[in-house]
Formats: sequence, C-alpha cells, structure tokens
Amino acid sequence: MSQTISQDKVVGIHYTVKSAEGQVLDQSQEGQPLHFIFGRGMLIKGLENALEGKAVGDKFVTDVAPADAYGERHDGLIQTVPRHLFGDNEVAVGMQFRASTSAGEQSVMIIDVNDNEVTVDGNHPLAGVALNFDVEVVEVRDADPSELDHGHVHVDGHHHHE
Repeated sequence: MSQTISQDKVVGIHYTVKSAEGQVLDQSQEGQPLHFIFGRGMLIKGLENALEGKAVGDKFVTDVAPADAYGERHDGLIQTVPRHLFGDNEVAVGMQFRASTSAGEQSVMIIDVNDNEVTVDGNHPLAGVALNFDVEVVEVRDADPSELDHGHVHVDGHHHHE
C-alpha cells in the first residue's frame, strides 16, 4: 500500500516550473528529485496544497496564483538610494544582494543605476508571477526522527530505487 503525501512525510518530486508565458523558470536537476519534509513551509503554499494526498507515481500539472506563490508585487519595496551608500562596490542592473532594513535582512535586486542614485527592488523576483508546475511524485515515506528534529531530509543512504 503506497503512502500519500501528508504532514511530516518525506517527499521526492521531479518538477518543471514555468511562467504563464511558458518560460522555464526552474526544474529539478536531471535524475535528482527535490526532497523535502511536507507541511514544514519548505514549498510555496500553492504547490504544497496541490501535492497533499498524492502518492508515488502521480503526475499532475497545476497553476499557482501569485498570492499562493511568491506574493503580489509591492511598489513600496522599490526604493532609490544614494549611490555613495554602495561605496566602491560595483553596482549593475540585475545584481542581487542582502540589505539591512528596518524589517531586518532582505534580498534586493538593482533595477536602475545612474551616477548619483541606485534603485533597488525588494520584491521577490517572482512576485506577481503566476506559476505553472508539472510534477511527478517519485518518493513518499515517513520521515525518521532525526530528519524531523533537524527539519530537513537526509538523502544520503536513503535512496530507494524501485
């Protein structure tokens, strides 16, 4: 009897995620499924919801709205700051880095640069983007106690080939 995906199960999936326009944004590495403990917030909410109750061998396609993925875009997370705050560091459009903000550490991406100012965007790069997942479930098993304690899957020595 195969197990179904539920809270604290170790799950292995192969996946491809695309934008609504069909651009491949990410995929599991060739032959290497993504392993995670289900129900621990390791996946975006929309994908986790779609996986619940699935079993090994299940294949499905699901669309995930921005609210259940990386959130909507917020204009308030876009700021223009003086260029001198970056010191001698190279700054170019598309560069990402960690910034200290009043809300703590945050990842930001440079979206515009001129001689005096740098504009940064604190939105996740996929904020506001609807995602399409093509998923195959390749493993479902009980997590062992050390995995639950550590909060992550121990893949070494736990490869199950059928």
